[in-house]
Amino acid sequence: MSTGLQERTIADFGEQWTAYDDHAGYFGSAALFDDIFAPFVAAADLAGCRVAEIGAGAGRFVNVMAGAGAAHVVALEPSAACDVLSRQTARYADRVTCLPLTGDRLPPSGDLDYVFAIGVLHHIPEPAPVVAAAFAALRPGGRMAAWLYGREGNGLYLLVARSLWGLSRRLPHRGLVWLVWVIYPWLWAYMHASRVLPLPLGHYMRRVILPLAPDKRRLVVYDQLNPAYARYYTQADAQQLLEAAGFADVRVHHRHGYSWTVVGTKP
Repeated sequence: MSTGLQERTIADFGEQWTAYDDHAGYFGSAALFDDIFAPFVAAADLAGCRVAEIGAGAGRFVNVMAGAGAAHVVALEPSAACDVLSRQTARYADRVTCLPLTGDRLPPSGDLDYVFAIGVLHHIPEPAPVVAAAFAALRPGGRMAAWLYGREGNGLYLLVARSLWGLSRRLPHRGLVWLVWVIYPWLWAYMHASRVLPLPLGHYMRRVILPLAPDKRRLVVYDQLNPAYARYYTQADAQQLLEAAGFADVRVHHRHGYSWTVVGTKP
């Protein structure tokens, strides 16, 4: 069952990143990367480093890493969007290697300074082999950094989202695009209301959603409704995910009160 679910999720993201390959503005910025991984890692820290990204999509954060001066980026994308990834990162082709592989097949080079999984592990039904592969690819002292959906702080959101997933996960691409346009005015109203009212997820709305261009806000909605599988991690589960693979000094940050940024070091 997990294999079939994983294949469907990969196909969903292949369709998504083939249709939406533009990462202009805040959506594909170093500022957003820093917001995701603060207080543990910043884009500027990657200068001269050898890094990998698992589930690189259409390359928005690969470009951030390479643009920050990473010595080399190994970008894994198992979906049909791998061709898009290669095209979108072409300006850094001398420092980026794009591989059409799932995260569990990350080459065990043992020489990487960082492995990133940004919004990926929570879409993998069995993520342990992926985290183990990241561990094998890192040098001693290298770090894995992951961003995960959080269960804490998302009660209201999950109540609404679960009522939509039964429909959205069955819709073809065009149908889902239509549904996103129907939902967007409600997001717009909630986002602006959060500027003056203490609403749930208000900090996330002000710091992350509001700075995005309207088309990127709609892409965020699409991204939430599209994948066949998503897990929302508790803090304990997020920490255990890395510790079980052998990572030490695992630290967890509750990003904007709704998600988890987790970083661990290979001893």
